[in-house]
Amino acid sequence: MGLTKQADAAQADPAQAGAVAAAFVAARREKRALATYPGQMPADLATAYAIQDAALAIDGRTVAGWKVGRINPPDDARLACNRLAGPIFADSVVTPGAGQVPAMPVFAEGFAAAEAEFLLHVAAGWNGMVPDDDAATRALLDRVHIGIEVASSPYPGINDDGPPVTVSDYGNNYGLVVGAPLVGWQDIDFASIPVGLAIDGVGVGAATTATMLDGPLGAVRFLLGNLAARGIAANGGLWISTGAVTGVHPVVPGQQVRASFVGHGDVACTIVAA
Repeated sequence: MGLTKQADAAQADPAQAGAVAAAFVAARREKRALATYPGQMPADLATAYAIQDAALAIDGRTVAGWKVGRINPPDDARLACNRLAGPIFADSVVTPGAGQVPAMPVFAEGFAAAEAEFLLHVAAGWNGMVPDDDAATRALLDRVHIGIEVASSPYPGINDDGPPVTVSDYGNNYGLVVGAPLVGWQDIDFASIPVGLAIDGVGVGAATTATMLDGPLGAVRFLLGNLAARGIAANGGLWISTGAVTGVHPVVPGQQVRASFVGHGDVACTIVAA
């Protein structure tokens, strides 16, 4: 469910979690980098989510959805979890019109990357029960779009220092570009759609969701289970950015990112400094 043990969550030091959370929220608000991690790095997911939850309470912005990322071996075995989650704030979600290429900010002196993702939207009214299979998961959705997740953190080592550190700063999310709706999503096999990502016109990744554990629908089940375990209500509808199909691709201000979903269109953005 995204937490290794409920007992671990009780052991997390609230004061320490709050101090780290406050430092990250301040850095994000002030659009400045953090040269070092602002406190003791979390070693487990329960502590990491305690920091994330504290940051959410301090931040106060509306959460429009959640990003899901993969935890790779050997960390998945060590942490007893193969995915992680972070909030996506409403003021960082951009839905461009046809042909528009929005500017998406990143922390130029922190970490910045772009990821091609399928964006699945859970309809309002979710009852808190986690579905067991793809059919039941799909039944919770009301739309699916192609998109780009902009991953960025004030702390440059956000990914290098391991999944708990990534979780502690909003899962490394800093924005979402919602592209065109995915026609036929009710029945489509996501793995049948080749996905590519290019930076300044040069291809940097190509894959399908066949490489992504149990795919976008599995990411939805993980996320709903994670929220339920944390006691976070999600019955108002939410976006789920279901994971990087072609990988995590570093970007710098001035670059243009374009994600291509063969047969279903492209979505693009220009990276700018926050």
